[in-house]
Amino acid sequence: MVLICAAACLRSFGIGLLGVVLGVFLYREGFSSTAIGLVIAAGLAGAAAATALVTFRADRLGRRATLVVLSLLTAAGIIPLIAHSGLALLLPMAFLGMLNGMGTDRSASFALAQAMIPGLVSDRRRTWTFAWYSLVLDAGGALGALAAGAPLLAQRWWAVDIATAYRWLFAGYAALSVISGAFYLFLTPQVEVRSPAGDGKVEPVSTATKVTVRKLASLFALDSLGGGLLTDALVSYWFFRRFGIAENHLAILFFVVHVLNALSHLGAAWLARHFGLIKTMVFTHLPSSLFLIAASFVSSARWAVALFLLREALVEMDVPTRQSYVAAVVGPHERTYASGVTNLTRNLCWAASSSVAGALMKVAFSAPLFLGGGLKVIYDLLLWRAFRHIRPPEERAIR
Repeated sequence: MVLICAAACLRSFGIGLLGVVLGVFLYREGFSSTAIGLVIAAGLAGAAAATALVTFRADRLGRRATLVVLSLLTAAGIIPLIAHSGLALLLPMAFLGMLNGMGTDRSASFALAQAMIPGLVSDRRRTWTFAWYSLVLDAGGALGALAAGAPLLAQRWWAVDIATAYRWLFAGYAALSVISGAFYLFLTPQVEVRSPAGDGKVEPVSTATKVTVRKLASLFALDSLGGGLLTDALVSYWFFRRFGIAENHLAILFFVVHVLNALSHLGAAWLARHFGLIKTMVFTHLPSSLFLIAASFVSSARWAVALFLLREALVEMDVPTRQSYVAAVVGPHERTYASGVTNLTRNLCWAASSSVAGALMKVAFSAPLFLGGGLKVIYDLLLWRAFRHIRPPEERAIR
């Protein structure tokens, strides 16, 4: 777990960094809102393709080897930003490198780790382990978001050309990806799927599991359509354009956001132990969406920031609980499939909606916040209706 968490922390640091600066950097480079949305969408589409590979091939190819390759591809994807390339090169490389403008780690590596972790702990410890893992991710993301202010500070304090400062920042992102890949080389064989017959073949996924996973994935798709309109890159761009909040202040804001996200995971694990996974998922996520919708209407930067922070204090509580729930309702050998399909669905929907988020801003600049929050409200209500009676093993044992 230590190596998995260390690699995840470095990966999340880079993603938190990119989530704040990507939209602003591309705007400084002369890209339109539509083009920025397309770049983010291309990166998410690449993440979706990688997640599809993980879903159906990672257990056969080897989980450790897959994680190493994904890390190296992530490092390669940042090259066009270092070279200040045009859209023609940036789009395919964003796809290849799974360029993440979400600001939150929902990568193929994340999906594979989600499948590995439950096999390392007991059912009783599963939700808490996911909570600590999510805390590590968000702590890394918080530090990455804080580091996003470095280019502007380098320009002001040391008169470094801002283009050069961004180039060094992106080079550091690539280095972190390579280092995280090196950590995976030292994972033990325990993270791999073991064949009961000892012949190396993976057991098939049951029909019942496929039905359950499809139902979950369809609901997660709705949530992710809303989430794709709300990537950190686009939200930071929204604050930058609407209220004139500069990069150094955005870095502090998103640092606080990730700290709130990180702390909320532990609160989610505590709530889940007392009230159950589904109740925790729904009744923390629902008010967070209402706060976001309210933020889209206010005209004061202070109120917008306050409502956004209230939203972020709650919105990630469904992450460790959702991961734990997905792992709990399928068999151990089915977890890569379940994690892969649900995360693949989310990535595809993030890519689809983020590709039009920039265009929606031309219709109404706050439209992504309102529509994204509305879709998430519908998701919460449907999830509660469909799964409130399906409990994981540890809850069935005590209720």
